[in-house]
Amino acid sequence: MTKEANEYILGTNSDELHRLGLQHQVWASEAHTGWEIAGFSAGDTLLDLGSGPGFCSKELAYIVGDQGKIIAVDKSQNYINFIQQTSDLHSLNIEAICSDFDDLKLTKNTLDGMYCRWALAWVSNPREVLEKVYAALKPGGKMVIQEYFDWSTHQTIPNYAHLDRAIASCLKSFKDQPGDIDVGKELPSILTEMGMEISTRPLAKFARPDDQIWQWPKSFYEIYFPKLAEMDYLSAKEVNLALEEFRELEKNKVAHLFCPTLIEVVATKV
Repeated sequence: MTKEANEYILGTNSDELHRLGLQHQVWASEAHTGWEIAGFSAGDTLLDLGSGPGFCSKELAYIVGDQGKIIAVDKSQNYINFIQQTSDLHSLNIEAICSDFDDLKLTKNTLDGMYCRWALAWVSNPREVLEKVYAALKPGGKMVIQEYFDWSTHQTIPNYAHLDRAIASCLKSFKDQPGDIDVGKELPSILTEMGMEISTRPLAKFARPDDQIWQWPKSFYEIYFPKLAEMDYLSAKEVNLALEEFRELEKNKVAHLFCPTLIEVVATKV
């Protein structure tokens, strides 16, 4: 994949594509539970907002079937191209749209539902984005949103000084970006004020070195810690020390890693 001028903070290259695939494997069951709570089903028209390379778009397309439709929206042309290839390969009904959320055009009362995971944290106007989606929902339509609630809960047991500093620098770099990494805290009030009925569910992952969940933060550290040096949050030496400490942590069979906590909000248009 070619480097994009407006690419995400973690990039859109092949390494990040692989990391996103791994991330999806870790979180897929939670996505499916949210979709089941919302009642997404055959024949639905669903919006995958901030679809990335479309791992959820593909699975949603199988849920809605031939008579349904998935509208996958992402600002990365690389990811939209990947979704289109996936859709063609599997003969799925996915409309892949390259757009940022501000420029996105949605027709009123046409959507049965929307899914969004880790997309609203990176925009400065989540309320306006959600109001746009709300207008496009049919009465009874549902939003399923999964976003970070408190990224600062991310920690390792035992802890290491350089690794702790690198994790803290990740959070600092996120907070310096547009948007709010912990946007999940705002969602219940935003959606309730819009007149939607909501239910919430906490989402957390606790990892050990010998399970698949461990691979999610590991892949993130390996890609993002070097970027912290590029952005002057850490020195190259500090990055190497943090990664060395993580490799030492990984050898500890009783080590634990608490991933950042999320919240799921399922909101219904009354």
